[in-house]
Amino acid sequence: MSVLRPFKGYRPTPELCPRVAALPYDVMSSQEAREMVKGDPYSFLHVDRAEIDLDPSVDIYSDEVYQKAADNLKKMISDGIYIHDETPCMYIYRLTMDGRSQTGLVACASIDEYIENKIKKHELTREDKEQDRIRHVDTCNANTGPIFLTYRARKDIDEIIAEETAKAPVYDFVSEDGVGHTVWVISDSAKIEQLSAAFLKVPALYIADGHHRNASAVKVGLKRRGSGEYDKNAEFNFYLAVAFPDEQLKILDYNRVVKDLNGLTKDEFIEKIKKDFDVAPAESGKPSKALEFGMYLDGSWYRLTAKDGSFDSNDPVLSLDVSILQNNLLSPVLGIQDPRTDSRIAFVGGIRGLGELVKLVDSGKMSVAFAMYPTSVSQLMEIADAGKIMPPKSTWFEPKLRSGIFIHELS
Repeated sequence: MSVLRPFKGYRPTPELCPRVAALPYDVMSSQEAREMVKGDPYSFLHVDRAEIDLDPSVDIYSDEVYQKAADNLKKMISDGIYIHDETPCMYIYRLTMDGRSQTGLVACASIDEYIENKIKKHELTREDKEQDRIRHVDTCNANTGPIFLTYRARKDIDEIIAEETAKAPVYDFVSEDGVGHTVWVISDSAKIEQLSAAFLKVPALYIADGHHRNASAVKVGLKRRGSGEYDKNAEFNFYLAVAFPDEQLKILDYNRVVKDLNGLTKDEFIEKIKKDFDVAPAESGKPSKALEFGMYLDGSWYRLTAKDGSFDSNDPVLSLDVSILQNNLLSPVLGIQDPRTDSRIAFVGGIRGLGELVKLVDSGKMSVAFAMYPTSVSQLMEIADAGKIMPPKSTWFEPKLRSGIFIHELS
């Protein structure tokens, strides 16, 4: 059973929405954010990365930054950049990239379902990242960026969504990165009830992207509940989310680059990895299937294929390509024990292409690169269902949801 409920959303006016909508706060540095908003007072980065409106010497985690975010949001609303839906609504959000579309339902998910593991996770979170978004959500009194959820597709939900998307959208624009964004508003109470009832038949929701924001939203809700009685229908018990059917999603590769060969020569390194991988020269680095890896070393591509017996095929985590590379090569051969903290390894999202791997190695910044076959959505769900955790940097979702299109007020 999955609870999704409508809310009285704040959303930009149609003419300003293309300028307000912004990439998620965590895909850029502060300096990059400052550059991105030059000459643009409408970008939602003025809320999500409010330090850009303060002197660069100000600590990005200072109280001043969170207060500035809240002040900027209030000003955007009072200036008429945002409109407020008078009745609880659900919304449909379609993203289109490279000719492929994914269409999700925007609504509020329940913090209790997250606590009860009906909204399932597959990543660990870091306390410092949680604290940042806790303070942001609490000070702004709002969820400003939706959590990216997925679920096993259902025909009844698909049919309702198809009916609504046959109507005229309220927003339809292409962002500067070429991604199309189309939004419909569902204000009809009967249709909302129909969708809510359909999602009650969905056994579980899964976090695709946004684990830190999800955990933070839940902790803000728990903080506001306090230790005594609380209103179970209060908005702080729910948080902003977009739920997409699994079959529409695409995970891109999340590639690895390493600074050195751990003291080995090229020939010694290749000889060591032959223990668990078949190694052959290759014309390109793109793997064609699971258990294959592209390796770029000393100006050439190689194809690595994991040997039988080098992993546990019955374990959903250990059988992931990212685990196989970590456990059979990165750790034992290159000495990278914890990829979360080791400064010798870096990660490159597949959106940047394999040319970025070649560039990093040829420049001398890195010594070797590994091109990965993408993790599948079904693998993500299987691991979450088993209550297990994926290795770091296992998934890269594209396109990214824009922040600032939907705002859920907590009180």
